[in-house]
Amino acid sequence: MTNGESGGVREAPGVSGARGASARLRVACILAGRAEADCRPPAVASWLDELAGERSDVALRVLDLADYDLPTHYPEQPDAQLSSFTGELARAEGFVVVTPECNRSFPAQLKHAIDMGYDEWHAKPVGFVSYGFGCDGVRAVEQLRSVFTELHTVTVRDSVGIDLRFTDEKFPAGGSIYSDGLVRAAGALLDQLTWWGLALREARATRPYVA
Repeated sequence: MTNGESGGVREAPGVSGARGASARLRVACILAGRAEADCRPPAVASWLDELAGERSDVALRVLDLADYDLPTHYPEQPDAQLSSFTGELARAEGFVVVTPECNRSFPAQLKHAIDMGYDEWHAKPVGFVSYGFGCDGVRAVEQLRSVFTELHTVTVRDSVGIDLRFTDEKFPAGGSIYSDGLVRAAGALLDQLTWWGLALREARATRPYVA
């Protein structure tokens, strides 16, 4: 599918100049499950963008599901919103999914968005950043791993989990919650995502993936 001009794409700060650097892995950071007043996913995306901006091998682009009006059912003819979303999935060479844990799983909004694509996911790596109250989102991530396995992706081993009980009131503004441990975890995630992303880029160019 071709990428339309409409839709809810917000490119993370500092990425536009990197987009022309073909060596950089094009990573879509997908923000899921955000209520109107919940600023956590954008804060996490901003933090990840800062970390990615320190690297020469990653170009991060933010896809906030709150900005998309995806159809309830897959239509016979994709509309502009759906074409824009699936076009961004196709353009990306890897993904980071930022999700809360809701009732021991991930949000229905995220599952619906995942199901809007198919070929666009194939033979690409996926990493996860999760959060929750009284948990770090690991149960949501484990279920997402099964979903993305069905879509012929490679999910990277290391993930980032944030238990909101141990964060402070400054969390929505970013910055203050990110301990050294979380920074190291995010670095490991990006390292693994980049290794797989670049390897799979070469593999797809050499031999088209067959599902």
